[in-house]
Amino acid sequence: MARVDLRNESNVPGEWFVDTRCIDCGTCRDIAPELFGETRGGSIVKRQPSPADELDAWLAAQACPTASIGTMSRQPRPGRLYPREVGEGSGVFDLGYCSEDSFGASAWLVVREAGNVLVDSPRFTEALAGPIAELGGIDHIALTHRDDVADAERWAERFGARVWIHADDRVAAPYATDLLTDEQQIQAGFVAVPTPGHTRGSVVFLLDDRWLFTGDSLAWSHERGDLAAFRGACWYSWEVQTESMARLADQHRFSVVLPGHGARVSGDADDLHDRLVRLVEQMGRPAA
Repeated sequence: MARVDLRNESNVPGEWFVDTRCIDCGTCRDIAPELFGETRGGSIVKRQPSPADELDAWLAAQACPTASIGTMSRQPRPGRLYPREVGEGSGVFDLGYCSEDSFGASAWLVVREAGNVLVDSPRFTEALAGPIAELGGIDHIALTHRDDVADAERWAERFGARVWIHADDRVAAPYATDLLTDEQQIQAGFVAVPTPGHTRGSVVFLLDDRWLFTGDSLAWSHERGDLAAFRGACWYSWEVQTESMARLADQHRFSVVLPGHGARVSGDADDLHDRLVRLVEQMGRPAA
């Protein structure tokens, strides 16, 4: 629960606030960019929500890894918010409940007849485990890279799931049952595509040539209004990541980007392809 006594003074006046325990993961700014902004290394409420967009504030509050978002009057949460389907009938769910262990990275559940897949890990909580069980549980856990493992082992134990991670990042998940080395189909229509760069073992997962789960390799930027990669948070090699993104653009198409960090976006596959090509060109230029 957000602490009124730690309310950040930079919040705009009003009912909603962010407290100073915020770790500046940016999750709230990605979920509700019209409501939350950044100042002095942390998130704040930059506009109080209207009745029409108060749900977005609640979604950000429930996703916050440090429970730093709340209301002055301590309003109760309006029912179950997560898992939240990304588009009616898609079978793809935003899980909220981000973990501080993964610096607030988003995690996703794909519900499929062939077996449900958890992409990266939210924090383990029965408030989420129950609804996931109702959706059919978890058969596979697909980890995009070492940073966003969080509570994957607990989720695997709870549901008896196989755990996939690239061999080069296996140290983060020694309990993994399956190691990736090359592009590989985990299920029909669900493909692991190695994209080293952010970490040596970074992977993106492509679902039905539409949904791209990108971890920290690729995201949408609300500030730029375009696809973006994180040069300042590249732990292995920016040059290798540039090459990885070039291969991705050359070999695959997608119309939805669902990252761990950064904003998500849905659009036209050709447009996103063109944007990725331009991003690769920008990534190849010397740093300013």
